[in-house]
This record gives sequence, structure tokens and C-alpha cells, in this order.
Amino acid sequence: MAEEKGFPPLKNDRLLRAARGEPVDRVPVWVMRQAGRYLPEFREVRAQHDFFSMCRSPEIACQVTLQPLDRFPLDAAIIFSDILVVPQALGMEVQMKPGEGPVFPSPLQGPEDLAQLCGPGVACPKLQYVFDAITLTRHRLAGRAPLIGFCGAPWTIMAYMIEGKGSKTMSNAKCWLYRYPEDSHRLLKIITDTTVAYLVGQVKAGAQLLQVFESHAEHLDLGLFEEFALPYLKRICDEVKDQVATLGLPDIPMIVFPKGGHYALSQLGRLRYEVVGVDWTVEPTVARQLVGPDKTLQGNLDPCALYADPKAIDEAVKDMVDKFGRDKYIANLGHGMYPDMDPQSLAAFVTAVHKHTTKS
Repeated sequence: MAEEKGFPPLKNDRLLRAARGEPVDRVPVWVMRQAGRYLPEFREVRAQHDFFSMCRSPEIACQVTLQPLDRFPLDAAIIFSDILVVPQALGMEVQMKPGEGPVFPSPLQGPEDLAQLCGPGVACPKLQYVFDAITLTRHRLAGRAPLIGFCGAPWTIMAYMIEGKGSKTMSNAKCWLYRYPEDSHRLLKIITDTTVAYLVGQVKAGAQLLQVFESHAEHLDLGLFEEFALPYLKRICDEVKDQVATLGLPDIPMIVFPKGGHYALSQLGRLRYEVVGVDWTVEPTVARQLVGPDKTLQGNLDPCALYADPKAIDEAVKDMVDKFGRDKYIANLGHGMYPDMDPQSLAAFVTAVHKHTTKS
């Protein structure tokens, strides 16, 4: 159990307090993909290793997880990994190709291919390297900030497993939803069962907050989302929280981030996730109306705003935090850092959040 590992005491709990809706002295800030290719020190490590080899090495994963915290006064670390380690554990091959991103050499072609997938009892032990990386990182963080664990949401993972790579339409995966609805639910259940076990394992290893990435929400309409995404997002949150409680571990906050899922914010606001992340296409005031007053919101500066000069970044951050408010709010980008971004732009973003949200 996490508390039995003798982790250093947490010195900065700003993120956890904000996630639970408690008052904070200033708005906490972290960014998605904060450990990544925009950092020269990350590129140095990456040049020596295959991407998934980095994920599978607890030492390397820990090293690159901590790199952004060594540069910037961030309020969280997020473990270096990838959402596609789950389909790997289920028995599928995934390669990370330079300039192309993740590729499945043999994606799922039809329902008959589901037979090749293993269950969570087989899959989850294969992910021990993630748990080891989390535990190692908790110790090396020395309480500087909480450690976030994460996963991909079932629909997002399913889409990758069928498309075999990124897609502008997700037409192959959506074809399954229309042509093979029962088999789609079978696949989503396999992914969900594995994901629940995976997230509980992350909590046991030391994760202090969890984020579920529904990165392909934009490809669904509300009807498809309510049938093929929302029930599984609900199951993940409910079952992880229930199992963590059964194990006697502290309840940890959970974030759901539906990129492009503005149409489902009110539905997501009724789930047990403490935090709902929003992308840059959603006005903060509208997000608050849809999600309701009791949830914490996270987001949502357009990542491309970081291409601007520091003065413009400062103005954009002020506008963002003025709209979100300084309570029940976590500052972040509306998606992740891009590889060609200047680290100094992230420094300007963090500085601006501190400037405009610190309570006197």
C-alpha cells in the first residue's frame, strides 16, 4: 500500500486541495506533456532510447518525469508513460515511429480478432514497470509536488486499436460502433476491466491523483458518447474509487479530460470525478455552467498561445483565470505541449498563473 512505502511527506498539496474544491493560496498549475520533446534534456535521453523502452525503464521514466519540475515551479508531476501501454499489455504490438506517432502493425480488423486479446489478470502484471516507475518517482520527488497517474479512456484506446494509428475521422473505429455494437461493447469491457486494475495498481504504487484521457471524444456525437463512452468512464471512476476504499487506501481525486467533448460536459459533471478538464474550444464560463458549481475545472489555454511573446502569454493567462475564477480551478493548457515549443514560453505561462492568482 502507498502509505506503507514510507514516502516523503508532501510539502505542496495545492493541486490536491484544488481538486477537492478546497481553498488554496494560489491556483495550482501543471501542463499536459510537460515531460516531452520541447525540453532539450528530454531530447538528449530520447536520442539514446526507443520511446517504449523509456516507458519500460522505471529509472528513465522517473528521470524524465522530474525534468520539468527541475526547471519550473509546477504543482504536479505526471508519470512519464503512454496511454497505449494498455493495448500492448492486452497483447497488441505498438510501435512509436518518428514523425508518424504510434502505429499498430496489426490493428483489429473484425470481431474475430478479439480472441487474441488477453484479460486484465494477464495484462496488468505486464504493466509492473509503470508501478515501479511511480514508486521510484514518489521517493525522488521528495514531496515537492503530487504525482499524477493516468490512462486512456476505453473509447480512445479502442479507436487506436482498430485504426492502427492516428486518424482525422476514426471511420474504421466508428464503423465498429454502427456495424458491430455488441462486439464494440465486448472490446470496451475488456479495456475497461484492464484499466480499472491498472489505475488501482497506480494508486497502490503511489499515484496521488489520476487523469483519464478521452482524447477522441471529438469524433463522437452525444448519442454515441452516451452509449459507447460515458458508461465506461463512469465504471472506471466508480470501480477505482470503490476498490481503493476496499484496500484501505485514501480516496484520491480523479480528472476526466474529454478533448473535443464539449457536448457532454453536463453528463460528465454528474459522475464522481472531482475534476473535469476542458480544451481551448470551450469558454470557461460555459464550462462552469455545464459542469455545475461543485466540480473543479482544469484547463484550458490554447497550446499555440505559447508561441506568442511573454507579454501576450501573460495577457492570455489573465483572461483565462479571470473567466475560470480562482476557486475550484486548476490551470493547464487545453491540450499538451508541442515538440517545437520554447521552454521559456512554459516558464512565462507558469509565472503568469502565479502572478494573476496568488491571494494577497
